[in-house]
Amino acid sequence: MKTDAQDKKKTNWKKWFIGLFALNIAFVLTLVIFIFWPISNVTYPPDQNNEYGQSSEFIVQTTKQNINDLSNAYIDQFLAGTDHNYRLEIDEDIHLIGELPVFSTTLPLSVRFEPIVQDNGDLVLRQQSISLGLLELPNQKIMEYLDRYLPMPPWVTVNPEDEEIYVAVTAMDIRSNFQVEVERINLEQDDLAFKIIVPYRTLGIDAEPIEQ
Repeated sequence: MKTDAQDKKKTNWKKWFIGLFALNIAFVLTLVIFIFWPISNVTYPPDQNNEYGQSSEFIVQTTKQNINDLSNAYIDQFLAGTDHNYRLEIDEDIHLIGELPVFSTTLPLSVRFEPIVQDNGDLVLRQQSISLGLLELPNQKIMEYLDRYLPMPPWVTVNPEDEEIYVAVTAMDIRSNFQVEVERINLEQDDLAFKIIVPYRTLGIDAEPIEQ
């Protein structure tokens, strides 16, 4: 036979259960409303990198090995169907290794670069050492051969006179329409960071241009 104390305990348990359940429902509803409620009167800082001036930025930190693998995967795809062959080795510096088709033959090419991050997020590869087989040629002349005979993506420019390569990272054609900028590169500490800029329109979010 149940006592009054047992009935009271059971009633209190039901009240706690119902209260907790109601609290969870309220939390879920609040979260759904927060996500889907239309945003108004929100001003975003202008971003000169996209026409609407509305985007989100993310800093992605990675390693030399990851960039090395990604770069060479891109190079393999870029050179597919050609007779050209070169690759990058990123360690204490950026080492370009390959073959250069000159003088009706191919000669082993080796160039070591120091990466220098530009204020606009691009990258300059400043030549530190260079060799073309056993030929004793001026560095600038070998850079001219590299510019003439080695295929490069359109956003990569070889500057023989300055003995450097300009890598316009911000001009890369990325299918997702994201924009990439180099944030920092410290090869000695294996610290590489990139800024990923995601325009809202890429995510299907319509936004009116901000008045300047």
